[in-house]
Amino acid sequence: MNAETQNPAGRTEPASPVSRNQVREGKYLTFQLAAEHYGLEILKVREIIGMMPITHVPQTPAFVKGLVNLRGKVIPVVDLRIKFGMSEQEYTERTAIIVVEISSEGAPVQMGIIVDNVYEVMTIPAESIEDRPNFGTRMRTEYILGMAKIKGLVVILLDIDLVLTDEELTLVGGA
Repeated sequence: MNAETQNPAGRTEPASPVSRNQVREGKYLTFQLAAEHYGLEILKVREIIGMMPITHVPQTPAFVKGLVNLRGKVIPVVDLRIKFGMSEQEYTERTAIIVVEISSEGAPVQMGIIVDNVYEVMTIPAESIEDRPNFGTRMRTEYILGMAKIKGLVVILLDIDLVLTDEELTLVGGA
């Protein structure tokens, strides 16, 4: 009988590292923030759009850039650079908004995340994925699914459902 654990998002995962990797293997959209490479599960991605006018909402955290009107639907936009504590930089022609669907309190929510550059969709096999590193108990890293070694690069695989805390999602949703 396989042991199972429950992750912070409430999903049940196999407890052994090999079977956990098999759960994490699959297709990921890869993108860049500063000099680092990241990946999102492709099933969470709804679309990729270029930068467009963003309506600023007062009294929101700095990482919440505001709202965009995407074909009649208003969605909040978060700058992942700022959320991850990186320096802010001017947007270029390569800057993109990845529209993702996340789960907030069990309900699907669409939101945009601003990234420096979108690369490609990659199939990442289980044997290329390692567990997230242990940075100690003071650092919050549960949003990292694992670390993939692909084409000589280390790609940080994100669980986009866990990148924002419930409190932050409430702030973003209130925007």
